[in-house]
Amino acid sequence: MFKSKAMKALLADLEAKKTAAQALLNKEDVTAEELASAQKEISTLEAKIPVQEALDKGKNFDENGEIVKDTKPATDPIFAQANSHEKVWKSPGEFLLAVKSAAAPGGTVDKRLTIKASGASEAVPSDGGFLVDMDFSTMLLTKTYDASSVAAKAFRIPISDGKNGVKINGIDEKSRANGSRYGGVQMYWENEADTVTGTKPKFRQIELSLKKLMGICYATDELLSDAMALESIVTKAFTDEFSFKVDDACINGNGSGQPLGILNAPCLVTVAKEGSQSADTIAYENVLNMWSRMWTRSRQNAVWYINQGIEPQLYSMSLAVGTGGQPVYMPAGGASTEPYSTLFGRPVIPIEQCSALGDKGDIILADMSQYAMIDKGGMQSAQSIHVRFLYDENVFRFIYRTDGQPMWNSALTPYKGSNTLSPFVTLADR
Repeated sequence: MFKSKAMKALLADLEAKKTAAQALLNKEDVTAEELASAQKEISTLEAKIPVQEALDKGKNFDENGEIVKDTKPATDPIFAQANSHEKVWKSPGEFLLAVKSAAAPGGTVDKRLTIKASGASEAVPSDGGFLVDMDFSTMLLTKTYDASSVAAKAFRIPISDGKNGVKINGIDEKSRANGSRYGGVQMYWENEADTVTGTKPKFRQIELSLKKLMGICYATDELLSDAMALESIVTKAFTDEFSFKVDDACINGNGSGQPLGILNAPCLVTVAKEGSQSADTIAYENVLNMWSRMWTRSRQNAVWYINQGIEPQLYSMSLAVGTGGQPVYMPAGGASTEPYSTLFGRPVIPIEQCSALGDKGDIILADMSQYAMIDKGGMQSAQSIHVRFLYDENVFRFIYRTDGQPMWNSALTPYKGSNTLSPFVTLADR
């Protein structure tokens, strides 16, 4: 397919900028300012290309870049399902307005809406909800995980249609002592024993079943008169609330009707406070002991999650060296030269879901790649004018199904030593 004039111009400009940048790199006296300027120009052009692609979508161009034929009506939206001309929406806002109209008494049901009845009354929209189209659903979920600091780092497993969960086979390993590695595998040097006992690994199953998370958003009739404003408000409200709740479940969930959170997992290692430690404090020895209990293979992926209220404790933390001291906590953009502050070289991320200073869970060291999450891409929505009728507000409800839990069923006893190790470590109450 031929490209539009605008796209051709963008691509040609980008190629020229890259050629110029390569020439700069070959200069011996090139300055940092010149390289930064070249990089900025290239990044700007690369950002424009997908936008132009969206604008050109659905049009045919000749070899000169002129429009030959519109393959879709002039009003056909960019926000559309692939290979479908029946179920398309100009924007999420248009979809929400259609849901509102369909649910209102005497309202009309847009033929693009897919009704999801809650009972036998499939022909009555108020008895059911409406399925969010795939593009809208994907966009909302993407924004939800983009806003996430915890769940976004988890190991995610999509669930196919018709399935409500998954069983994952895992090694049942609780100790690295001889005869316990991989749940029971052991090898011998030739002269260690006259006879060799047969061994085999031990397996267990991790079972995840979809749990239902509902998001509610209120919209006034004035807001409903503006599709763009409605889309902006609902998308942000949905993104922030779903992201908050999913992250909170990953940290604090009890596993009953919701994911099992780190702080309630059997594999969590809880490091005791120092003997003479004052209440509501964090000492260098605390973080050192937490770091020493992190499973070695998880250290490269681990991050520190903290309650923002403990930051003053971290800023004043230092390691005594002779009569002086050395900073332990490296603030972002300063000594760490990183977007996040660091402890032992790992990012420190403040999140609301951590406990208050002094309570177990105010600081957590976690490798979220050892936390499994499932979700089902399809999302459902429904609308009601009755819940907030007296306030002249409509209510939109979104449902997302997910589950998660740590892949470990217990902490690990090392080959030598008695202190257990885990990908999830926290500090006890102080």
